[in-house]
Amino acid sequence: MTVNGLPTAAAAPETPDAVDVVALGESMVTFVPSGPGRLADVPSFERGIGGAESNVACVLAAAGHSARWVSRVGADGFGDHLVEAIGAYGVDVASVPRDPARPTGIYFRTAGDRATDAHEVAYYRAGSAASAMAVGNVDLGAARAGRVLHLSGITAALSGDCLELLRELTAPRAGRPLVSFDVNHRPGLWRDAEGPRVLRELARGADIVFVGDDEARQLWGLHGARAIRQALPEPEIVVVKQGRAGATAFGVNSDGPCGDPDRPCEGAAGTATFVPALNVDVVAAVGAGDAFAAGFLSATLRGLPVRDRLRHGHLMAAAALTVPGDLATPPSRDHADRLAALDDTAWGTLRLGPGWTEADAVAEEEVRTP
Repeated sequence: MTVNGLPTAAAAPETPDAVDVVALGESMVTFVPSGPGRLADVPSFERGIGGAESNVACVLAAAGHSARWVSRVGADGFGDHLVEAIGAYGVDVASVPRDPARPTGIYFRTAGDRATDAHEVAYYRAGSAASAMAVGNVDLGAARAGRVLHLSGITAALSGDCLELLRELTAPRAGRPLVSFDVNHRPGLWRDAEGPRVLRELARGADIVFVGDDEARQLWGLHGARAIRQALPEPEIVVVKQGRAGATAFGVNSDGPCGDPDRPCEGAAGTATFVPALNVDVVAAVGAGDAFAAGFLSATLRGLPVRDRLRHGHLMAAAALTVPGDLATPPSRDHADRLAALDDTAWGTLRLGPGWTEADAVAEEEVRTP
C-alpha cells in the first residue's frame, strides 16, 4: 500500500506473534572506556550493548511500537546480558535462541567519535553465535510476522549462511512484509571483493533502502543522490543520507533534479524530497544512523507524508547524537509531531542539545500533574 506515492507498512499478519517491526541481525556487548585515551592505556570500561538492527528495534519499542529482535547469542553471560538489556526496552526477544557451541560477540571501542582517525575499535566476533544464523536455524515465521522487516548489510558480511538468509528474506513472495534495508557498509567485515555487488543486490530486493552518500561513493563510485537512485531503481523508496546537510527520499522511479535543498524533485512517477538536518550539539556520533532509520520507519508505520518521515528520522538521530552511547531516550510522540510540523524557517533555526528529550518528558508530566 502507498501513501502519496510512498510505501506504508501493511497491516500485520493475523498471527498471535505479529508485531509492527521485526529487526534481524547480530548484536554484541560493547565495552566503552571510562575515560579518553588509547585502548592500550584505558584501565576500565563500561558495558553496554550495540547492534544496528537491535538498535532500531529498541528505539521503535521506546517510541511506542511493538518490535521483535531475531538473532542468535551464545549460551554465556554476555548472551544473557544482551537478551535482558534489549528485552528491557520492550522488545520481544523470544526468537533469540542460545548456541552452546559459539560465543556471543563483543567489542571494545575508544570514547571518541567513530569518524575520526584516532578512533579505535577491537572486534571479537569471529565465529560468533549470530554469524551462524541460517535459513535452517532461524524462525522465518517470526521474522516475517511484522508490518516491517528491517535488515542491514552487516548481516550479509558475517558468513555465507547469513548471506543466504538475507537473500531468502528479501526474495519476492506473497505476503512478504515491507522490507527495510540499511546498506551499513563495514569494509572490515568483507573478506573478498564481493561486498559492493552483494549489497547492491540486496538493496535492489528491498522496499525501503537507507544508504549514505559517502557509502555509495566508496561502494559503487556513485556521486550525488540522483545517481544513487538511478542505480537502485527497484525499491519503492530510497533514502540517501547526506551527513550534516540532511537527507533525500526518492519515491518510485523519480527522475527529476533531486537532492536540491531548495526544492523537491518532481519525477514522472514520483517525488523526491530533501529535508535539512537539524542543528545539534553533538556528544557522540554513534547510533545516529540506526536512530534515523527508526524515526523514518516509525513515521512510515503511521502513514505520515514523506517530509515528516524524514523529519522524524532527523529527530531520532538528534536524540542519539546528544548522548554518549548508541541508544537514547526518544522524544515523546507528541513532542516529535510538534517539531516535525514546524515551518521551514523554524525547522532551520531549531537547535537541540543534551537532555532535550528528557526535558520534554518532564514538562509534559508537569502539565498532566496539577
